[in-house]
Amino acid sequence: TYTVMLNENGGIIDDLIVYRLADQTYRAIFNAGTATADLEWIQSKAVSQFSVDISPRHDLNILAIQGPDALTKSSNVFGTTPPEELKPFRCIESNGFFVGRTGYTGEDGIEVLCGTEQAKLLWESLHDMGVRPCGLGARDTLRLEAGLNLNGQDMNPDISPLASALGWVVDWDPEERQFIGRQALTQERTRGLRRRLTGVVLKGGIMRSGQEVLTDSGSGVITSGSYSPTLGYSVALARVPAAATGTCKVVIRNREIEGRLVRPPFVRKGEKVHK
Repeated sequence: TYTVMLNENGGIIDDLIVYRLADQTYRAIFNAGTATADLEWIQSKAVSQFSVDISPRHDLNILAIQGPDALTKSSNVFGTTPPEELKPFRCIESNGFFVGRTGYTGEDGIEVLCGTEQAKLLWESLHDMGVRPCGLGARDTLRLEAGLNLNGQDMNPDISPLASALGWVVDWDPEERQFIGRQALTQERTRGLRRRLTGVVLKGGIMRSGQEVLTDSGSGVITSGSYSPTLGYSVALARVPAAATGTCKVVIRNREIEGRLVRPPFVRKGEKVHK
């Protein structure tokens, strides 16, 4: 499942994917840039509050195979259990590979965990099938078109999932279920959001993180912005007053350029979402 790891104030330490491998065995996939801090946080809580064993797997590599043809291109690599049988956020182990139907691009695809030598051989096999490498810049454009948050920009330890368009990942039931940050989230939900994360489209300039967004309900800020190659104009995520809707203006180089607040995603399966 996709989820978030919270501090006591309900802020997001990181987002991650957690697989249940057995009744009492789980595998958590962190962001690479925050893995050390995430692990330290979990270990500090495990020692003081829970009775669990934590085993970091520094021996594993991860390859993300993404795109409309990802499953077709990779199916021959995994023997008799093709990735097509996987539902989103499910996993299988096949021929020494751990395969999850996940990704960070908005496209269909899989992510594969394996050892270093296996990863090298897997990549060579995929490359021979016509799979091409993709840089982080292209990945960031894809995730933004899909309306996916980036930790450290669209969410951080001072911002809750409710204010990051991630309220859907919070499991409130049963009522007596406790998790770190629940009290703070409950208070925020009862009080009501002051600011929310939403999408912005703009056809007269390129939006970037930190630019001011002017709305009838007050000002906000672009958290992630870029030119969309798929759409041919700029898209962004922005944190704005909760009541803000409709048109807005984005301040770019001291110019106020008219835009529109929309609900992400901007692109779904390669097609425009908003007219």
